[in-house]
Amino acid sequence: MRRIFIKSLLALVGFSMLALSQISAAADKGSADEAIALVKRAAAYLKENGKDKAFAEFNNPTGQFVVKDLYVFVYNTNGDGINRAHGANAKMVGKNLLELKDADGMPIVKSFLDVANSKTGHGWVDYKWPNPTTKQMEPKSTYIERVGDVLIGCGIYK
Repeated sequence: MRRIFIKSLLALVGFSMLALSQISAAADKGSADEAIALVKRAAAYLKENGKDKAFAEFNNPTGQFVVKDLYVFVYNTNGDGINRAHGANAKMVGKNLLELKDADGMPIVKSFLDVANSKTGHGWVDYKWPNPTTKQMEPKSTYIERVGDVLIGCGIYK
């Protein structure tokens, strides 16, 4: 009887920890509105401080442009595919990622450029991308906004 009680107690503790981790992960997940707000704040920062200072701040993984699971990134809009800033992965900076594709073969950066170079200069791009938290391929939506000769983006997992 005692053995059953201990196993039941351990199972209950395990399920409770799993539930709490899911709640915590959901609380740390950015929303579409937060992604848009972060991009707009980054755009204002870029305009006020210039590229050098802005890109340095955008690349800072503990800076003001990394919030919850959200971060901003920057690409040139001239079509060269060069990543100028990336709040989550500094290894991307300076690389030509024009041919980067999602799990279904959709050209991600080209799609970002299409939105940035459209009449409105802003909008959403949907694609599939590995979620670093869950380690699963998941649908992702990224808000893009053109600012001068660069685009700033921030994505959310759906």
